[in-house]
Amino acid sequence: SEHQDNVREQLFRSKKTIRDTTKIGRLLILIFTDIIDLFEQSMATHYDYEAVREQFGQTGVLQHFNLTIRRLGNELEHLSYQINANRRPKALYNFKNDLDRIRAAIEKVEKDYQINTLPLKKILINIRNLIQRINNIYGYFDRESKNSFRKEETDLSRFIEHKDIDFKQLRENLTLKSTLFRHAARMAIVMGIGYLLSLAINVGNHSYWILLTIMVILKPGFSLTKQRNFQRLIGTIIGGIGGALILMLVTDETSLFILLLLFMVATYSLIRINYVVSVMFMTPYILIMFSFLDMNTLTILRERIVDTLIGSGLAFLSSYIILPNWESDQVQTTMRKLLIANYRYIAQALKIIAGQPLSITDYKLARKEVYISTANMASAFQRMITEPKSKQKDAKEINKFVVFNHILSSYSVTLLNNVNDADNASLTGEHVRIVRKTLFLLAQTIRLFEPEEGEAEFVEIEVDTPPDLDHNNIDSEESRLITEQLNFLNRIVIDLNKTCSGLVKHRAVA
Repeated sequence: SEHQDNVREQLFRSKKTIRDTTKIGRLLILIFTDIIDLFEQSMATHYDYEAVREQFGQTGVLQHFNLTIRRLGNELEHLSYQINANRRPKALYNFKNDLDRIRAAIEKVEKDYQINTLPLKKILINIRNLIQRINNIYGYFDRESKNSFRKEETDLSRFIEHKDIDFKQLRENLTLKSTLFRHAARMAIVMGIGYLLSLAINVGNHSYWILLTIMVILKPGFSLTKQRNFQRLIGTIIGGIGGALILMLVTDETSLFILLLLFMVATYSLIRINYVVSVMFMTPYILIMFSFLDMNTLTILRERIVDTLIGSGLAFLSSYIILPNWESDQVQTTMRKLLIANYRYIAQALKIIAGQPLSITDYKLARKEVYISTANMASAFQRMITEPKSKQKDAKEINKFVVFNHILSSYSVTLLNNVNDADNASLTGEHVRIVRKTLFLLAQTIRLFEPEEGEAEFVEIEVDTPPDLDHNNIDSEESRLITEQLNFLNRIVIDLNKTCSGLVKHRAVA
């Protein structure tokens, strides 16, 4: 989700891309929207796959699914390489044969074993939709995409976050309650200590490396500081040893200059991709550069390592002692945002059942918020479990919350797909009642958490439903499937509510 948001920012913030009338501009946006749909389809959990394996494992039909899914993965990887290389991609496989084989295998299972194969048919539909999305992407390269722009893709500015100058927010960020203010104050204090220490301890002529190390390593959260600290130390030590060996073994200045250029390019190319490797190349690059100035490289290496150790130590200690930010103290805000995102996403299903026209833009915006909030929650939990044990409050309960929300999000995707594809006669008043009950319980769970200062209060979504839904066919196979999925979602939300209630009560007592 983080990668998706980065791509979304690059594509939709660029006026040139949005207003581009050339084929390339349209291609980029069309491909991106289909990739997001592909991600959604692949995340959809239609059934308990463990039960599917138990029921159909002996029939041999799952092997056909396995082969096709592996081919889909290969096709996507092939497509990504071709697009990255700026080539016109060509398909690796003809998936029509795969679909025919799966369909024939399902029919054989029905005939030979006399069991319900609806789960397999639903999975087949999902795979067919994935194939169709991939074929759409290939199709964009085979025709002029000017007329391929879908209506919902013309309102691209709604998919990026617009940040206006807000003096109220600025005022709120000038208090110790603000994570940003605490980080800024911590950075100022530690930089001051580092500067005074560099004057007191005369390691060499490049004591500014202490301040540079602090600035690079010190992050708002403890876990990020710890991670960057480790990366900087390992990269500097390994790179320093490698640089010293190069200077001892290579004496030709032309060869050293070529290595200097290579290390410089590698350093700046990898700094956003792999920081450890980037620092490993940075250290020999600096050592070779100083060697051309006839400076003692061993002295420079010693100074570099000592300054890095001092800066790393100051940054690490300050993140623990000076105005620390612990994830467990902030995680409730992230949990609340994720619950709200899931609420708004599931509410789209209620609108469809109620017969309201589905706005594709609103649906995709709700989906985007679920993905971003889910990624933020997972990242926050991962950061929390890397913090000291004494600071990991309610880790087990938060882990349960993450798991339940992942299940909720996956089944919500499935529900919306099935509801959207279902005949109107299969949607009943019972479905409306279950969705309303689920949303009501989810709203109660959201209200367990206090909103951030300045954040708007949560407002439930009201949807009017037609009374004739009660006369629809509730005995159809499709209707029973939707009822089963809705009941499962409701049970997940009940578990979420219990988990969140226990967490809030425990923190209130503590």
